[in-house]
Amino acid sequence: MSLLSLAIWTPILFGVVLLALGRDEQAGAVRWLALVGAVVSFLVTLPLYGGFKLDTAAMQFVEKSIWIERFNVNYHLGVDGISLWFVLLTAFITVVVVIAGWEVITRRVNQYMGAFLILSGLMIGVFCALDGMLFYVFFEATLIPMYLIIGIWGGPNKIYAAFKFFLYTLLGSLLMLVALIFLYTKSGGSFDLATWHKLPLSGTAQTLLFFSFFAAFAVKVPMWPVHTWLPDVHVEAPTGGSAVLAAIMLKLGAYGFLRFSMPIAPDASREWAWLIIALSLIAVIYVGLVAMVQRDMKKLVAYSSVAHMGFVTLGFFIFSDIGVSGGIVQMIAHGFVSAAMFLSIGVLYDRVHSREIASYGGVVNTMPKFTAFALLFAMANCGLPGTAGFVGEWMVILGAVKFNFWIGFGAATALIFGAAYTLWMFKRVYLGPVANDHVRALKDINAREFLTLGLLAVPVLYMGIYPKPFTDVMNVSVAELLKHVALSKLN
Repeated sequence: MSLLSLAIWTPILFGVVLLALGRDEQAGAVRWLALVGAVVSFLVTLPLYGGFKLDTAAMQFVEKSIWIERFNVNYHLGVDGISLWFVLLTAFITVVVVIAGWEVITRRVNQYMGAFLILSGLMIGVFCALDGMLFYVFFEATLIPMYLIIGIWGGPNKIYAAFKFFLYTLLGSLLMLVALIFLYTKSGGSFDLATWHKLPLSGTAQTLLFFSFFAAFAVKVPMWPVHTWLPDVHVEAPTGGSAVLAAIMLKLGAYGFLRFSMPIAPDASREWAWLIIALSLIAVIYVGLVAMVQRDMKKLVAYSSVAHMGFVTLGFFIFSDIGVSGGIVQMIAHGFVSAAMFLSIGVLYDRVHSREIASYGGVVNTMPKFTAFALLFAMANCGLPGTAGFVGEWMVILGAVKFNFWIGFGAATALIFGAAYTLWMFKRVYLGPVANDHVRALKDINAREFLTLGLLAVPVLYMGIYPKPFTDVMNVSVAELLKHVALSKLN
């Protein structure tokens, strides 16, 4: 097996073993096995970065074998500068989530840990798939473990939230399946993405394909106005589920735009870019305002995620190197920051069992170490220079201003709204005198919680101070993608 197959199947194998062998009476051993599985799965991905060549846009670590011979479906994997970091990010966040759920999850521990490991492998499969049908199988299969995570370990309305999540994302993907079948017939019976990128498609065909892919990917991002499932799901999902959903699963949709919509339907992507830009600006501005009036911390961060992902789609569809690179950097940064925000809320919820902002006040007096972490992550969520949250937003705004001043100006207002709702929440929850007996009784974070938040604090600071390793990986691939889109327009 090559590195990509190991990255996909190692966590899935560990997850299956946990499901088969673990019992609640053996919860201690189950947790350690899950941690070993997550760490080994992460270590397997590190040689991908070490062996990655920066000077080529070609797919690397490619492996290809026949899967379903009759329909010419291949097990075809590879990564380029656009997808590499998401493989590493997925494996890393899985380690953090396993540690975060160590003491919190007390029932069906093997199923909880197994679901996250299997989900990790499936999401890595989405980022590595170079065959259209293989991509679709991985893309849809990720719904199953996340559906179970929400439906079994979620809050009081978990069944409603799980169904809403499943139906929204499944219905959006059905049109994508139709598009994949169309491309299969148009290409003479091939599911190969590279072949699809070269198909001479008419303007009408491109438009229909563009909106078919849009239906699947916009729901997953999620873009306004199909974002309404996200706050409900975040509120009901367990802390680990919210962290993985925000950090990784939302990125599957944005990644789909880069791998399918733009290279397969380049003319339609340019023609309808105004629509994506408009919807992105609404997400950035309007949803940012909606976040300001939330009383539930998880809902506030959920709406914040919609606003931040609006930067991503905005960056992609201004078709500039700095805009697309900024969108990808924003995806990676949001992966670290949103996971940290949800895990911080989880620390408080585990102690007080309330997500309401009004239930807190003066937490800094009883939990000073935790408040220091929470402040760092809040600043990153605001886009403070020196943190991961700043780099991608700044690149997208710079690209947007070059594209159109007023679009850039509109995007920049999100920095004000982001600071407003994040600092408002921080002030109400952490600052001031101790508000009630619940807060007075709080104990500061233990060693496990310190490790969990520390693991996320390091990349949040490192990426903000020195983003070059992240941008160097993607530069050549982004330039090649934009060249393909531009040349298609000329032809």
